[in-house]
Amino acid sequence: MHANEAEAAVRSVNAMGRRAFLLGSAASMGTLALAGCTTIKALTMAEAEQVYGPLPEERFPIEAVNLNKVDPKYWRRTVRYDSAEAPGTIIVDPRNHYVYRIEGDNVATRYGVSVGRAGFLWNGEAYIGRKAEWPVWTPPREMIERQPEVAKYAGGMAPGLDNPLGARTLYLYQDGRYTLYTLYSTRQAETIGKGISSGCIGLLTQDMMDLYARTPVNTKVIVLKA
Repeated sequence: MHANEAEAAVRSVNAMGRRAFLLGSAASMGTLALAGCTTIKALTMAEAEQVYGPLPEERFPIEAVNLNKVDPKYWRRTVRYDSAEAPGTIIVDPRNHYVYRIEGDNVATRYGVSVGRAGFLWNGEAYIGRKAEWPVWTPPREMIERQPEVAKYAGGMAPGLDNPLGARTLYLYQDGRYTLYTLYSTRQAETIGKGISSGCIGLLTQDMMDLYARTPVNTKVIVLKA
């Protein structure tokens, strides 16, 4: 199971729940003022090879990213990014396939991501309700009805390299309820910069681990319009 199955894991969001998530935060989006970004520091190939190198000490060892499969513009970098949001806030820009972590003083860390494909894009405001290392993945009932082959995971798919959620996951909540959307880690480098999911946001494992380590529960998340 890979990222295309992670996308299936969120298709079960019903139309009413989706509308509630989108409309409930529309007002706050109207006050957000953001400008374009300019690179302050980009990675050299040698630096990228270090940043995206193997992680042998992980519970399930992670191999190095094949950088030939990722456009360098999606490598992690520090950029100028005008925002009035507090440091630590996560801003998702699905149109350009980026996630920003606000660092303060109009600077952000930028990560390349995969996003929802056409028909599954969403926007709004949420927060990190919980986070997990090597999480269990449980397909929702609606998915099992559509894809009986995943019924064997009804009790949860054990953590591992084939688990769709990968090594780290940040779960998006709104008003105390899980939205079924996540920021998750992927080993599929070729998906970065593409729309492949049902709304979840995929980061390269090494990037997700960096963001995860610096993101506490209750962190604000803003998803811009595509």
